[in-house]
Amino acid sequence: MADALEVALAAWLTEQEGRAVEVRGLEMASAGARRFNALFDASSATETRRLALTMIPSVAIQLMGVDGEAGVRSLAESAGVPVPHVHHVCADPSILGGPFFISTAVAGETVPRRLLRLVQQHGIGDRVVAQLGNAMARLHAIDAEKAPAQLPRPVIGAVATALETVNTLHDALLTPSPTFSYGVRWLERNAPPEPGRLTIVHSDVRTGNIIVGEDGLRAILDWEGTRIGDPTEDLAWPCQRMWRFREDALTVGGMAGVAVLRSAYEAAGGTWDEDRFAWWRVMGTVRWGMSLAGQARAHLDGSFPSIVMAGSGRRVPELEYDTLLLLRPRRAPGRA
Repeated sequence: MADALEVALAAWLTEQEGRAVEVRGLEMASAGARRFNALFDASSATETRRLALTMIPSVAIQLMGVDGEAGVRSLAESAGVPVPHVHHVCADPSILGGPFFISTAVAGETVPRRLLRLVQQHGIGDRVVAQLGNAMARLHAIDAEKAPAQLPRPVIGAVATALETVNTLHDALLTPSPTFSYGVRWLERNAPPEPGRLTIVHSDVRTGNIIVGEDGLRAILDWEGTRIGDPTEDLAWPCQRMWRFREDALTVGGMAGVAVLRSAYEAAGGTWDEDRFAWWRVMGTVRWGMSLAGQARAHLDGSFPSIVMAGSGRRVPELEYDTLLLLRPRRAPGRA
């Protein structure tokens, strides 16, 4: 498969760039439920570049068109958000077998456990989280009207849309979940007002979707879920327990505390609302837990058979546990 891809990719790049391009060493970089990522060298008469190929195996499962994702990445890059530079975009699935784009390959760690070991070894947890706060503030400062038209926009409000989504997911559960039922009702009863300003939100900034090196944060990846929404959603998502990978004491991705994220975000011009932040943490946990259940259902009913989708079902009890942790009554100071 790699040889055939190399030949097809080289022919396409040669046509796009108007010069002979040879593709070598195509190697898979990561395996996910929806995307194929590979690294390769592209050589011409004057240079050799290390590039990354991101391909959607099937148009039917892409969350957003590759042109929209590439467009929002370029917009974020222009605002100072660290992202791999996009060189080419192709929406024609006949070239490689699915829509794809090609960007600069950024060196560093992405695999969560290795990334966290690197962070601990060099003592850069606070630095990485501060850089994430700065990056999100820069992203949220972009005028939403400049965003690509493909980005989903809430029709009934960001908070109302999130509530509608969790109710739909709840109704689709194959197995009833008292925990998620309680979580959905809590979210409805404690919903904050709609945000005063909607922004571009990445929606999946977390350990596993970032590249980190010895010098800190190098890039934010996977922009396929970007949409227009409440900026606080972006701040709450990397604080979910599931992204800490056993470093539970360090709330933001197993790297640092929330205070570091908040300080950097505010220093870069962002506005922080503690109650809204707490609500979005619960929303993210409940929604993701039921989304995992939905992925397992897609495997079981044959609509998208995949071992990754099947394995998602094993994580559902963890998210139920996390929901209860977030909603458990707090003890008063001095009481057992």
